[in-house]
Amino acid sequence: MAEESIKKTQELLAALSINAGVHKHAAVKTAEEHAAIIASELDCVLVKNLFMRDSKKAVSYLIAIKNDRKLDLKNIHKLIGASAVRFADEKTLLATLGVPQGHVTPLAVANDATHQVVVVLDKALEGQNLGVHPLTNEATIVVSYQDLEKFLAAQGNPVKVVDFDAAPAPAPADKKEKKEEKKEQKKPAKKKGETMLGIEAKKAEDFPLWYSQVVTRAEMIEYYDISGCYILRPWSMFIWKKIRAFFDEGIENLGVEEAYFPLFVSQKRLEAEKDHVEGFAPEVAWVTKAGNSDLEQPIAVRPTSETIMYPAYAKWIRSHRDLPLKLNQWCSVVRWEFKNPTPFIRTREFLWQEGHTAFATLEEAAEEVTDILELYRRVYEELLAVPVVKGKKTENEKFAGGYYTTSIEAFVPSTGRGIQAATSHCLGQNFAKMFDIEFEDDKGKKRQVWQNSWGLTTRTIGVMTMVHGDDKGLVLPPRVAQKQVVVIPVLFKESDNVRIAEGLKLVERELKTAGVRFQVDDDTNHNPGWKYNQYEMKGVPLRIEIGPKDVEKKQVRAVRRDNSAAEDIAWDQLATRVPQLLNQIQDDMLARARKTLDERTNICVDWEQFSAALDKRNLALSTWCGDSDCEAAIKKRSGEQAKDEVEEHQAGDEGATGNANMEKLTGAAKSLNVPFEQPKLEESHCCVGCGKKATTWALFGRSY
Repeated sequence: MAEESIKKTQELLAALSINAGVHKHAAVKTAEEHAAIIASELDCVLVKNLFMRDSKKAVSYLIAIKNDRKLDLKNIHKLIGASAVRFADEKTLLATLGVPQGHVTPLAVANDATHQVVVVLDKALEGQNLGVHPLTNEATIVVSYQDLEKFLAAQGNPVKVVDFDAAPAPAPADKKEKKEEKKEQKKPAKKKGETMLGIEAKKAEDFPLWYSQVVTRAEMIEYYDISGCYILRPWSMFIWKKIRAFFDEGIENLGVEEAYFPLFVSQKRLEAEKDHVEGFAPEVAWVTKAGNSDLEQPIAVRPTSETIMYPAYAKWIRSHRDLPLKLNQWCSVVRWEFKNPTPFIRTREFLWQEGHTAFATLEEAAEEVTDILELYRRVYEELLAVPVVKGKKTENEKFAGGYYTTSIEAFVPSTGRGIQAATSHCLGQNFAKMFDIEFEDDKGKKRQVWQNSWGLTTRTIGVMTMVHGDDKGLVLPPRVAQKQVVVIPVLFKESDNVRIAEGLKLVERELKTAGVRFQVDDDTNHNPGWKYNQYEMKGVPLRIEIGPKDVEKKQVRAVRRDNSAAEDIAWDQLATRVPQLLNQIQDDMLARARKTLDERTNICVDWEQFSAALDKRNLALSTWCGDSDCEAAIKKRSGEQAKDEVEEHQAGDEGATGNANMEKLTGAAKSLNVPFEQPKLEESHCCVGCGKKATTWALFGRSY
């Protein structure tokens, strides 16, 4: 593990042209041990690190100070601008920075998927060479203060420089205070009845940390040692499997066949279509070596497959009889983006399907574009219980090199941000011209094909999690849950075991008859209360409890995950009632999410209403003139306005407190799409941006 951590650190620094020497040593657990083992060997200032949480505002701080500095922990919050701080527990540390206690380093912010951790630097470190851990306490790496600043700027985390020398020295602590301080470092505050195995962060207070805890503790993902790449565990892969099966059936009915194309694309092919490659150029990952030998020409890892597939299409399509050609592949792609990596939502490698089709006419292509978009809507609404808005992207937001783009847009209420859920593009004839994809029509005349491409990714799982999850954890729609029902026996004394075991057999038989996916958890290592919390965190839609009194009455207690409603069900009614309940849960989840989307989509006919909608963290369905320059101006103006509001907040605006409220003030709003379903546009309606006559309604919002 130490070697992997060192290698990862070196790669992160090399990517920024930062040279740093690595000095390996025995593991050091404290700042004192670190100084004793390495200080005499290196000409640098060793850095001591504290990882703390603001208990009132749910903000994390990574404090990097001189190794020998003593701090007044009771008053440190005043120096760093926090309300009240305490040391974070190891689970929070692992979830946020990806390192255990004793391994904390400013370089660990590279693992901060949300880039929300505030880095506090000791002013005394300025201009010094610094000794820090390279994600492991078995080595020290020396970097200049300037290079550390450069590294932190590239990660995007907020940075504060604090003059700790100006702070009063801490008062001598008596033995009791020292004992309390040690206890504080070892164990975070815990309310009665809480368990640190569950979700500690509150969705409304610290959404990024909440999301990180949910996807890891509900066993959806496991972090990997390459930033932006994640291990998808069976709990999430089952969801993707259900999506794939549903979508495959839909596209097979449209005549689409499955194929597979190579992972790599040559530089020449990738750059064949200028507009297309410009859209992906910053994110393309290149292979430049094979073993120890440099490749003659670098090879790209596919960010998408147009330039891989279309040379083959040019070979296969000769006549109108070869059309339409409809192929889809399920694969992974790599986009080496440096925006905040977030599991499922924004990752460097992700799973998707990409369909690529060719037609003789624009009319045929256009029909398929809408057919596919409708299938995407059904995936989100019928499987994931997430409502979406279907529409057409503006010219500024369409797929690079395409003719036009349609999309479905979802909404995450907790952050007030829209999110592109899936896209279906009409590529027109642009790629046909670039790759000479021609056919001979029935009159013997050469024509170029009309093409489409469309894609759906594992982002679906992240959107579902963000929309439905709560403070207990994941909430799964029954249609995509690996286990729709968990059965938990409630044992009180040994004499009950035989009777409950007999009852369990009957319950299992009825659930098998019902055809539901279920699990019986009769493990005796954990009590029923622990199991309730565990399966609530994992989002199992329905919990069935069976205890001695239930056996006497030949019934079970069923508890819904989505709303905690409970009811008693007779054994002989289970085969019919459980499927009914699961269907009701599915429908209710969609209805609640749709109600929220409707309530949080504000009709806006002027800039004042537009700004108010954004400040409330809502979407703005706005009157718009349709002009691309006006659209860009709206984005710029809303971004500048948000920046001003953030500065006011930081200056002490009493009306904005905490992480959730800061969220509403950040980022520019952009057009999400022009919805197909349009409210009536009145003659008097003017564009919210420029004041000219409006020609359409467009959906604007801050987005992921």
